[in-house]
Amino acid sequence: MAVPFSYNIPMKHDREWNLAALLQSPLFTPLHFILLRLGIGGFPALHELNALSAGCQPVITVQSGHNLRFVPQERGKAGFEAQYEPRCYLTGEVQTRTDNWHDFFNALVWLTFPRAKAAINTRHFNALTSETDVRDSQRGRARDMATLLDESGVIVACANAGLAELLRTFQWKELFWQRREQVCTAMGFYIFGHGLYEKAIHPYVGMTGQGLILHVPVDFFSWTLPVRLSYLDQRVAEYMNTPGHCLSPGELHPVPLLGVPGWEDQNNNAAYYDNTAYFRPGRRKPK
Repeated sequence: MAVPFSYNIPMKHDREWNLAALLQSPLFTPLHFILLRLGIGGFPALHELNALSAGCQPVITVQSGHNLRFVPQERGKAGFEAQYEPRCYLTGEVQTRTDNWHDFFNALVWLTFPRAKAAINTRHFNALTSETDVRDSQRGRARDMATLLDESGVIVACANAGLAELLRTFQWKELFWQRREQVCTAMGFYIFGHGLYEKAIHPYVGMTGQGLILHVPVDFFSWTLPVRLSYLDQRVAEYMNTPGHCLSPGELHPVPLLGVPGWEDQNNNAAYYDNTAYFRPGRRKPK
């Protein structure tokens, strides 16, 4: 079980660099190994992010085969090949603003889940170059799903089908309180969305991720964190590369993040889960 985190190490300004606060929070656990390679003196520059990428083995590439590289964001209107997703796919260049938490976390997720991020980028590129994904919304449902996972996704690794069903059916108190011990041994939550990481700098009741539930073997939870992250990276990439997946945002399931055991120092009592404004009942599947 994760050690409860007290949110008493504020980042007084959105651009303030406080590495200690990030390393203390269980919400940032998937990024800890990358964060530990950064300095404590100030916000990382692009060349530092590229140095981290260059040191990864195997070399990180996008699915077109180009090596990943973080570059300054272009200003002004850009042609198709220079737009964010096409440029990433066609050249491996990820446009990144400096001193910007949102883009910083995007870079760290690329370094932590490279295959999954490359697969998401490919889904965007394929949708942009296809005429079949524009019927249900301006962006298209496949891109909606990919964007939701990319910005607000949480990978839910679960070895117990019953727990997964409780999450799908919004039975939060039974899941996080009545079956708390099982959640701590057979269910893991790994923040993926870089927008969600930005919100996690200042966590708040109401903070909700969009969960991609993946069945994992029971021994998954005895693996080291790097092995677990690599496994989940491959699983998410396989999911996104499967033609029958990534067709609708409905493939993702809401996860009230501060209900996860150990992720909020106030959730160690049953009454915490009675807040139905946060732990909403939602829609339950008919029996």
